[in-house]
Amino acid sequence: MSYINNFGFGAKTGIDLNGESNGILFNIDKMGPVELATTSFGQGISVTPIQQVTAVSAAINGGTLYEPFLVKEMLEPETKSVIYTKEPVKRRKVISEETSKLVRYALESVVANGSGRSAYIENYRVGGKTGTAQKVQNGVYMDGNYILSFIGFMPADDPEIVVYVAIDHPQGVTQYGGVVAAPIAKSVLETAISVLDIEPSSEGMEKEYNWLDTKYVKLPEVTGLTVEEAKKALKGFSIEYSGEGENIVYQSPSANTYIKEGETVKLMLG
Repeated sequence: MSYINNFGFGAKTGIDLNGESNGILFNIDKMGPVELATTSFGQGISVTPIQQVTAVSAAINGGTLYEPFLVKEMLEPETKSVIYTKEPVKRRKVISEETSKLVRYALESVVANGSGRSAYIENYRVGGKTGTAQKVQNGVYMDGNYILSFIGFMPADDPEIVVYVAIDHPQGVTQYGGVVAAPIAKSVLETAISVLDIEPSSEGMEKEYNWLDTKYVKLPEVTGLTVEEAKKALKGFSIEYSGEGENIVYQSPSANTYIKEGETVKLMLG
């Protein structure tokens, strides 16, 4: 129970926004083995989206819980000088840096090989977790009525952004967060790549593809090879040549980039 409290569940986060809720937790004096077990996977309790984002941020940022806020700074409209700046407020250390690193690794695996595969972005490291929560009416869980969610972050090794998407009772779709919410989060994260200038990485986990997936493969290094050697290395790709000569002096896309099978690789000869 101490970890639940330390991560901020059951209490207001202190965000600069009116109407925040505490969420709902079991009374610790009335918690038995069943309540403890169901709390571990989120049933029988209720948390707010900002509590969720705050807690996940602490789990992946090295283990420190911060007080969330909406306004970072205010500017004077004519001179554009800064008249107010909000400094981050640390609440407490929840887990160690080592544990946080393991959490990031586990959540990156969820996106590469688990239920969050729809949020995977080639050449970038994404971590996340899906959610499929039954809704409650009059104290009873409803049948076939869910809130589907996904919370994702990137880069998985050094997070800069967290995105939480929740869909209330979507119609006509498979009722899983990984199917409905994860693709939406992926679109937001893809936009964040250019906004935050996030660099691509070849160090992330490779995705385990299913037979319906569009498969991406790592492009080998062919600069310095002869034309014949490059053809063998790029078997399965379409090749477009420019220049004259027998050796490859430049390739695009660059080596170790993930591209779709069969895509065109441009080679310059010299």
